[in-house]
Amino acid sequence: MIRPEVIAALTRWREALIGASAVAGGGWLWLASYGLPALLGAVAAGVGSVLLLSGIRLARFRHDIDSPGVVELDEGRITYLGPVIGGSADLDDIAQVAFRRTATGEAFWRLEHVGGRPLLIPEGAAGAERLLDGLAPLPGLDTGAMVRAAQGRTPGTVIVWQRAGHRALT
Repeated sequence: MIRPEVIAALTRWREALIGASAVAGGGWLWLASYGLPALLGAVAAGVGSVLLLSGIRLARFRHDIDSPGVVELDEGRITYLGPVIGGSADLDDIAQVAFRRTATGEAFWRLEHVGGRPLLIPEGAAGAERLLDGLAPLPGLDTGAMVRAAQGRTPGTVIVWQRAGHRALT
């Protein structure tokens, strides 16, 4: 029987663990053989290292907090389906991405977009970790800044990305 805390930690870090396994197995095959198996081992270690790094980033972005609602990503559209409020924003229409933590510790993502009111997504909504990859195509977006903003515990607003020519959030 595995304790629930261990299962939660393994689930949170699953991509990083798979990447580490691929690096270890591929590295062993690369060093212990020659020819085609060594080449396959080197490729597996390379792919594993990419998965390991992106898995670490994603694990740091995930939260154990459960908030109401679901985040969906579909063909450049981010949709939040909440119990009271919700909405959607096309990736091309997003003008600003900000992270807000209140004095009570509640946190949410604020996506300002053209032609609509801002889309507010609680940090613990189901599927909120998809925002990390879903917003990555925005020009100049630093996903590391998204991770740092979500890990911060200080109340306030952090503007993670802003389209050129857009006024700052006040």
